[in-house]
Amino acid sequence: MNYLVAMEAAWLVRDVEDIDDAIGVAVSEAGKRLNESEMDYVEVEVGATGCPACGEPFDSAFIAADTALVGLVLEMKVFNAESTEHAQRIAKSEIGGSLRDVPLKVVETVTFEGEEADADAQA
Repeated sequence: MNYLVAMEAAWLVRDVEDIDDAIGVAVSEAGKRLNESEMDYVEVEVGATGCPACGEPFDSAFIAADTALVGLVLEMKVFNAESTEHAQRIAKSEIGGSLRDVPLKVVETVTFEGEEADADAQA
């Protein structure tokens, strides 16, 4: 089966004063490290956190003492995996190998059909 695995990553950005700058730096740095490992098939986006008061989502970023913690969402398609758990292990191993020392947590795994594996796909 084919799976789309989404993981949450905690990205630290130092010497930043603005949330938008922190998000831009985090997405850029993560993308650069993944591209250096020829993993341009991994989608990188800022995560969303629900407001504790109203429940509305907002960007997962927090700044204290000019240091930001940005929550990123990394998505990767895994083709021909044996099970959901197998797809999660593959994605975590692939992404974790490129983003050493970055905490990762699988947040969602969904199956999909109808797409053929191409040169960028991981099996």
